[in-house]
Amino acid sequence: MTESTPPARGSLLRRNASFRLLWSSRATSYLGESLGLVALLVHLEGTSRAAIAAAMLLVACDFVPGLFGPLAGAIADRFDLRRVMIGCEVAQALLTAVIAIWLPALPILLLLVAIRGFAAQIYLPASRSAVPGLVDDRDVESANSTLGAGTYGLEAAGPLVAAALFGLLDVRELLLITATSYLIAAVVLVALPKLPSAHVDIEQGLFTSTRAGVGFLWSAPAIRVIAVGFFAIVAFNGVDDVALVFLAKDSLHGSDSEAAALYAGVGIGLAIGYPLLARYASRFPTVALLIVGFGISSLGNLATGLAGVVITALLIQIVRGLGLTALDVAINTHLQRTVPREVLGRVFGTLYGLVGVAAGLSYLFGGILLELTDARTTFVVAGVGGLLVTVVTALALRRVSSSTS
Repeated sequence: MTESTPPARGSLLRRNASFRLLWSSRATSYLGESLGLVALLVHLEGTSRAAIAAAMLLVACDFVPGLFGPLAGAIADRFDLRRVMIGCEVAQALLTAVIAIWLPALPILLLLVAIRGFAAQIYLPASRSAVPGLVDDRDVESANSTLGAGTYGLEAAGPLVAAALFGLLDVRELLLITATSYLIAAVVLVALPKLPSAHVDIEQGLFTSTRAGVGFLWSAPAIRVIAVGFFAIVAFNGVDDVALVFLAKDSLHGSDSEAAALYAGVGIGLAIGYPLLARYASRFPTVALLIVGFGISSLGNLATGLAGVVITALLIQIVRGLGLTALDVAINTHLQRTVPREVLGRVFGTLYGLVGVAAGLSYLFGGILLELTDARTTFVVAGVGGLLVTVVTALALRRVSSSTS
């Protein structure tokens, strides 16, 4: 089948039982993760030097695990993907339960979150590599959009559920709900068919295999440009995760519930954007979708920094979420169609490892910028930087396309 083949009629979730299992598991897992992250951020907001503490939490979630992204991808290429994903979900459940029961001091909390993040880092390339083995080529855009709607799209539900439950449950109880969601996700994956490794040189050492995956990404000009651009976009725009709560409560004088609801803005945009792309994404070149996503996500942060009230910031973040759907679907579809299956996990692991490192750097410098200035300035700096990256990436991809045509 070719990229131009129109998708079959009917919902992919109805037509493909195996894909439905993957979608259900990821949706459950990501909903719980989103709920737990908001709970921890609000918990840390009441501590001393809250901005730095929140930034360090997000660094532990993304930056530290991201350092091991290429290794995580090599594991996905080497072992049965179903077993890898189940193991990751169980590990996250156990670690989250420990955090919920103990609620340790910040250094130990960060260590546990980082270990849990490594399990999530392994899960990411495994789940993305599983898609081509579960759906036809003509359904790849639809599969990525549908998965996005059921995972990142549910980021809207996580903060909204947190906002509704803060008056009824405490942080420990919310985290126990998160741990339960990981366990449910693992149980759902048990019914998934086996997804054997496509790694062609299983005798190759794990670290040698990891280096080979990194080398493949760097040797492909278009993928290299996309990876560098994605890294830079996240390095600028990732500050929203740490800065939104301070924009809501300090700059816009909102409540805890309003701060949690503001985090739902991007998720609402994702929930709207993914179903649209499931239907229409195949009509557009993936590179065009990528650049649109870069631009809208950056402009959204710039405009958020200029918002005067919480509802305006929320609406802007919803639009920003639409851009992020284009970015996500474009990158995943492009890699799944252009990267050989035997190195796909390592390419995904390396790319999203770089993104995790970029997010960690963004949280760190965003936290410092918040301490030195305020949330508005932080968002404006992020948006302007992201727009510059968008222009540079578009020009670089055009140059690569011209040199290979």
